[in-house]
Amino acid sequence: MSASTKQEQPTTKKFGKGERVIPHPSQKASKYYPAEDIPRPKKSRKTLRPFKPRPSLQPGAVLILLAGRFRGKRVVLLKALDQGVLLVTGPFKVNGVPLRRVNSRYVIATSTKVNLGGVDSKVVEKVGGKEYFARDKKDKKQGEDAFFKQGEKPEKKEVSTSRVQDQKAVDKALIGNLKKEPFLLSYLASSFSLRKGDKPHEMVF
Repeated sequence: MSASTKQEQPTTKKFGKGERVIPHPSQKASKYYPAEDIPRPKKSRKTLRPFKPRPSLQPGAVLILLAGRFRGKRVVLLKALDQGVLLVTGPFKVNGVPLRRVNSRYVIATSTKVNLGGVDSKVVEKVGGKEYFARDKKDKKQGEDAFFKQGEKPEKKEVSTSRVQDQKAVDKALIGNLKKEPFLLSYLASSFSLRKGDKPHEMVF
């Protein structure tokens, strides 16, 4: 053992009838806190659980949207996706709601059911994929062109032809089934709203 390690070892001193071990000054705790907090990862006790939709959220059910751009609209549920997301459609030709994903917490499921017979399952699987609604990456404008185009109106977004074809394919089969039931088209075309004196907790949807 070297001389430095011998000096750093704690010493034992007698105090009256007992003994006390005194650590070396280099082993004592610091009297000062560090100026900056040292980041430590927090331990999460939460566990990811698979999404289990409510019994009322079955394919073909008519839902009322409670939030977002189309709040108050009635839509048809096509499929329950992962992470609490639902794939719905208006249909677009009836009330203007396209194929889109909505959060299952912000919908009211009604007792009305729509027959999904004739809807192509391959199209529904394609639309329900993660990459279908992914945003296209745009190249950032740099240099003088970007500076002079700041005040101009933003370019209008164009819907891809593949999305238009998918929408038409789903709507064609759905509208054919909706026409078989009386007043179902007008029911989906109307919007849901509350008036003065309405009690939503007493309503039956």
